[in-house]
Amino acid sequence: MTDLLSLQDVTAGEIERLLGLAASLKRRPRSQRTLAGKTLALVFQKPSTRTRVSFEVGIYQLGGLPIYLGPDDIQLGVREEVRDVARTLSRYVDGIVMRTFNQAQVEEMARYASVPVINGLSDQEHPCQALSDLFTLRERFGKLAGLTLGYIGDGNNVLHSLLEGCSLVGTHVQFATPNGYAPQASTVRFASAHARRSGAKVRRVTEPAEAAQGADVLYTDVWTSMGQEGQSRSRKAAFRGFQINARLLRLAKPKAVVMHCLPAHRGEEITDEVMEGPRSIIFDQAENRLHMQKAILLWLLGKN
Repeated sequence: MTDLLSLQDVTAGEIERLLGLAASLKRRPRSQRTLAGKTLALVFQKPSTRTRVSFEVGIYQLGGLPIYLGPDDIQLGVREEVRDVARTLSRYVDGIVMRTFNQAQVEEMARYASVPVINGLSDQEHPCQALSDLFTLRERFGKLAGLTLGYIGDGNNVLHSLLEGCSLVGTHVQFATPNGYAPQASTVRFASAHARRSGAKVRRVTEPAEAAQGADVLYTDVWTSMGQEGQSRSRKAAFRGFQINARLLRLAKPKAVVMHCLPAHRGEEITDEVMEGPRSIIFDQAENRLHMQKAILLWLLGKN
């Protein structure tokens, strides 16, 4: 693994090693300064709270220097072509973290950059989030194989990466999305193929109750993501009933937990009661972004 663009690029063994490294870094967060003297560019075409802060803090804790380049600093494809930015930054920095609306831009950045590129989020993939989620689940349950994740909501970038990651490590996924909002077929095919090898099951169900039934974890995301604001009204109508609430949670296993990648629109995809309840591990997820991304940085920069 020289870049992290999608979890379709990694193996189950690589995920296992990243999980172990993240656990070690969480136990001893100041134990490594192995990025000393290294600089990483954070090329963000979309604003961020967790991704930006966790990467900046993680790079700092590892001894490196983050340089944030926001939407007004580099207007990819407008002010300057991606391939030119990639080759220029490669002369200055040791790695690039990119957060963009377009998966094709991440792939182009990696194609032309001579340093590692990490997908901090695109329209199709959110690999750092899914790896952090797997870390959080293993931390909670002590295993991943055989767990059942029930996803309720939009077939978006988060679900794509969860399908990829869970299928590699043997976690079952049962997901409910409204008509017209299913995940892309190629991702489902990838997940189904790898699930057969890992012993997992991947299935789409029609109702949120089916996705919640017998699940170890219920997972959701916002109905309207950044850049989709013009669709807000139609999406609210389409997703009516696709909310994680106390009634839905009762269908899951007695010790089931609730996850959300944040930011949350309380009262839409999740109720305040559930989000603040004892079975929510949402802020454990948020914290673990830091530890997992430090592991990714060390892995890609060749220090472990």
